[in-house]
Amino acid sequence: MAWTKYQLFLAGLMLTTGSINTLSAKWADMFSAKGCKDSPEHTFSHPFVQAVGMFLGELSCLAVFHMLLCHDRRRPEPKMNTGQSFNPLLFLPPALCDMTATSIMYVALNMTSASSFQMLRGAVIIFTGLLSVAFLGRRLVTSQWTGIFVTILGLVMVGLADFISGNKDDSHKLSEVITGDLLIIMAQVIAAVQMVLEEKFVYKHDVHPLRAVGTEGFFGFFILSLLLIPFFYIPVGSFSNNPRHVLEDALDAFCQIGHNPMIVLALLGNTVSIAFFNFAGISVTKEISATTRMVLDSLRTVVIWVVSLALGWEKFHGLQVLGFIVLLVGAALYNGLHRPLLAKIPCCASMVEEEEGNPAERARLLDEGRVQEET
Repeated sequence: MAWTKYQLFLAGLMLTTGSINTLSAKWADMFSAKGCKDSPEHTFSHPFVQAVGMFLGELSCLAVFHMLLCHDRRRPEPKMNTGQSFNPLLFLPPALCDMTATSIMYVALNMTSASSFQMLRGAVIIFTGLLSVAFLGRRLVTSQWTGIFVTILGLVMVGLADFISGNKDDSHKLSEVITGDLLIIMAQVIAAVQMVLEEKFVYKHDVHPLRAVGTEGFFGFFILSLLLIPFFYIPVGSFSNNPRHVLEDALDAFCQIGHNPMIVLALLGNTVSIAFFNFAGISVTKEISATTRMVLDSLRTVVIWVVSLALGWEKFHGLQVLGFIVLLVGAALYNGLHRPLLAKIPCCASMVEEEEGNPAERARLLDEGRVQEET
């Protein structure tokens, strides 16, 4: 079935804003400016300030939700499903996970390339699958286990590509590249915990997606903003690139922004793009399918990669190409994209039917609208 113009718009919006989100964060990291009290010029290395900006973008989704709700209530027959009433504190645990994972990833983005950053985020499939088995009692089918092992292979390839490029690239030291890659993978463990918590405690309450994202953004924004105060006094030595070598120097960040207003443009790009990206992602899942959302998220990696190469932010490495393809295959297997192709092959059709007959898998497919409920 052909996509409507609105569906094409949503797909394009998700792909564009998702790419801008990572690229603008990396762009901010590449600026240099003087800090406070005439400190010498240094790079803009403020991951926690960037994370606060990202949560501000998520918080804006809550404002959009209430605007849509007010507009809907003015209609003669309101159609908007606001979901069940719920305790907002349900969102606190996943918000804390999101805050921790996001902050770690922004620290890592200072150490590695934008394309590797995006590719290694594919590790979330591994940990989400394993945690869903352990805590949600889900049974993974053969293709999902295969997808997990293929994803691990892809991550090893991307890591090797970074290891090789780290010996040749002057922009990042080898130790920084390896540390950055490990931090990204560690962050995916926390992101997987967030997804499992959301599925177990949040989604069963039928909360509107914009409201869910906005509420998590609310907690993340205010908690992380308050944490910037103690972070200002916690020394971390050479791990931090700011002049005072503390965990986060927010004052230095604002001073650098004052000396180089272009940093504001990069930070605004990150904040605004995350808001539109969340809206577009939710809408793509609703209007098309969750699988389409996964495919578009993979295409986002290609866009980030191509733009980074075109701007000279990184160099081309063949092993990274192979690693990305393997990661793509792993994600496709885990999300069941192989099934329509195998269903057309007579000898494989029974295997596809057996997988879709798995109760947990059928529930997932029903949720995505890829199979119809039997009546």
